[in-house]
Amino acid sequence: MSSRRVRKSNVLATQAVELAFTVPQVVAHRMMRIAFAGLSPSLHDRREFYLMGAEKFAAFYESWNAMALEAFTANITLSVSLLLLYFPPWSAARNPSRFASRHFRRTTLAVLAQGTAPFHRRVMANAGRLRRGR
Repeated sequence: MSSRRVRKSNVLATQAVELAFTVPQVVAHRMMRIAFAGLSPSLHDRREFYLMGAEKFAAFYESWNAMALEAFTANITLSVSLLLLYFPPWSAARNPSRFASRHFRRTTLAVLAQGTAPFHRRVMANAGRLRRGR
């Protein structure tokens, strides 16, 4: 197992754990804010409520685009690499199925990491901002 793949998987696992602990805190804080705002929220509350929805759309599209770009780049890399495998002298040097299998594992981790990053960045920023605001 390569150290690079281990590092990517460790980073992805760390981000998932941080999200698992931080998302409920952010949701609880915002739900309390909604409850305390009542029927006539202040201007500051209305801005926060707008931000709640707008940032989810922005994070979704940023995540979607990052994953699509990573998958596109990985497909180009795989295509070129497999094409080079069938031309001498490279064809005798590698096993195409093993190469493709390793490439797919690395690509999966990279796509997941790119997809998780925008949500992780926003959730951690929100948690810090909401914690300071109390």
